[in-house]
Amino acid sequence: MSTGTAAVPTRTGQVLADLLPASRVRDIALVAGGAALTGLAAQIAVPVPGSPVPVTGQTFAALLVGTALGTGRGLVSLAMYALLGLAGVPWFASGSSGATVSFGYILGMLLAATVVGALARRGADRSVLRVAGTMLLGEAIIYAIGVPYLAVAADMSLTAAIAVGLTPFLLGDALKAALAMGALPTAWKFVNRES
Repeated sequence: MSTGTAAVPTRTGQVLADLLPASRVRDIALVAGGAALTGLAAQIAVPVPGSPVPVTGQTFAALLVGTALGTGRGLVSLAMYALLGLAGVPWFASGSSGATVSFGYILGMLLAATVVGALARRGADRSVLRVAGTMLLGEAIIYAIGVPYLAVAADMSLTAAIAVGLTPFLLGDALKAALAMGALPTAWKFVNRES
């Protein structure tokens, strides 16, 4: 077996959330918990000089929620997060709410959670290299929606939006991907050992 690859368990087609006993209560709790986790992680916010967008734990949480819950529950969880934030719950970055200039990143998180959840069902969360690719794809989706939205909402050029809404965040996103590369395959190894 190669060094960055965990043995893929016999539970193909499952995400980590599927390992809990199935029930409607489980699904509701997971969806609400994923939204709450994303909201809490958004409070870890560090301002970036010259940018209206802070560095947060929000994107990391959103991608973990999508990966751990799968496509449907991940999408519903992030939709709950977005809709409640629009309705005034102060759990966007730094306790904000409503359609801020960075709301496009939240819209990107909805799509990214769906995509990484679908990939996780295909085993993309079970080896270091596959997790790296999955997280980087998720981040790319978030930026593909967030940066153009920022340009329009903040009335700036796309080049300026890239300079303040993408470039300063690349190193942090690499670190978040590295955390996921360790956490997700380790969780599957633990599950396989216990079963």
